[in-house]
Formats: sequence, C-alpha cells, structure tokens
Amino acid sequence: MHSERASAGLRLAAWGGLVFLHFPILIIVLYAFNTEDAAFSFPPRGLTLKWFSVAFSRPDVLQSISLSLQVACLATLIALVLGTLASAALYRRSFFGKQSLSLMLILPIALPGIITGIALLSAFKTLGIEPGIFTIVVGHATFCVVIVYNNVIARLRRTSYNLIEASMDLGADGWQTFRYIVLPNLGSALLAGGMLAFALSFDEIIVTTFTAGHERTLPIWLLNQLSRPRDVPVTNVVALLVMLVTMLPILGAYYLTRSGENVAGSGSGSR
Repeated sequence: MHSERASAGLRLAAWGGLVFLHFPILIIVLYAFNTEDAAFSFPPRGLTLKWFSVAFSRPDVLQSISLSLQVACLATLIALVLGTLASAALYRRSFFGKQSLSLMLILPIALPGIITGIALLSAFKTLGIEPGIFTIVVGHATFCVVIVYNNVIARLRRTSYNLIEASMDLGADGWQTFRYIVLPNLGSALLAGGMLAFALSFDEIIVTTFTAGHERTLPIWLLNQLSRPRDVPVTNVVALLVMLVTMLPILGAYYLTRSGENVAGSGSGSR
C-alpha cells in the first residue's frame, strides 16, 4: 500500500511538473486565436483565425521566416557533413590528442551562448568579416555540428565493425562498403541529428544576436516585438509557428532514435 501511494505521488509530481513547464506555452497558443477586442483579457472572450492571415500578410514576418529557414538549412547541411566526418575519424581509432579533439567538438554546445557569440563576433571583426547571413550560418553551425556528431558517433559505436570487415572480405571497395553497409546503419541517426540541428538553429537567438548584424531572423523579430504591445496577437501567432517548427523535428528525432538499439550487428559481436 505504501509503495502504491509513493508511486501515485511521483506520478502526480511528474504531471505537476509538466503542467508548470507547459502552462505558459498553452497560454501563447490560446492567445494566438484570441479576438481583437479581448487581446489583453483573461479568459479570452472569443476565438478567431484573423491573426494568422494578418501575420502571414506582413512582409517583415515573411522575410524573417525566409531568413531563418535559409540559415537553418545551411547550418544543418554543414553540420551533417562536418559532424559525420568528425565522428568517423574519432569513433574507433585511438591516437594522441583524441580526447582533446572530442572535448573541442563538444565545447560549443556546453558553453553559454553569450560566450560563443562574443567569441565569434571578435573572430569575425579580427578577420574583417561583416556580420550577415554568412556569419549567422557559421555561428549556428558551430553548435549544430555537436548535435550531428553525438548522434552519429553513438550509432557507430553500436554498429559491429565485423560488418565492415565482412564487406571488404567479400570484395567491396571503400565506397561500396560505405554505401551499402555504413550509410544504411547511419541513416536514422543522420536524419535525427539533422532534424535536431535544424530545430536548434531555427529558434537560436543568443548567438544570432552577436552575429546577425542588420539581418533579422525570426527569433530576433520576436525579441523586437516585445516593445510593441499593440502587435501582441501577431506576435503570439509567430511564436506558435516557431514552437511548431521546432517541436515537430524534435519529436521526429525522438521516434527515430528511441529504437537505436536495433542496429544491424549491434551487441556482443561489436568491437
């Protein structure tokens, strides 16, 4: 009886924590459909889709969405290439400085965003590079690489090297082994890492603030809207869009990686 009460108490505490964390988000979602006359009242007096059409007819909103999508796609592409190459280089071989390289790869995601932003801005100024789309993409790629690297190297460590050796023994060259053995095993890890990197880049604001210059991504647009209380309904709609764009890839990555143990060749036979 005592254990059942403790279990019920833990479940109640867990649900209470979830409600505490997500209640402000639910308020934003609710007010995205709020009527104009009740924009600052609680509870809402009515629901409408008017603000969605208003938001998506504004050029500044569309430009910010387009810029954020461009930056997120480019940063994700760079992260997929560099993160995969780095994980392939570090996952199996032992050499002098390997641990230091691994630490340097992970460090950008561990450091506070303001430190990374200041460091990047100083580096760009030293090199004479003006802030713009290029600097935003580079800044986002520094921490997106970590996401892809962690996903791919974890999958490589669960994949038996015996599969690669068997492929080579059967006459396959390096490209064929990569195409038919390694890449299929890495497919879901790459997709999950890319989705997480895209979501992280799309709503990044701290590093972007230091590297954007005069460019305005969607998070920066939202930050500027805090000084415009008359635009609260439109701001809520855009905030809802950001939540959806970032939440869906994260959920997709979760479902792709939760069965990561079912990797071909994983188990006691792996080295």
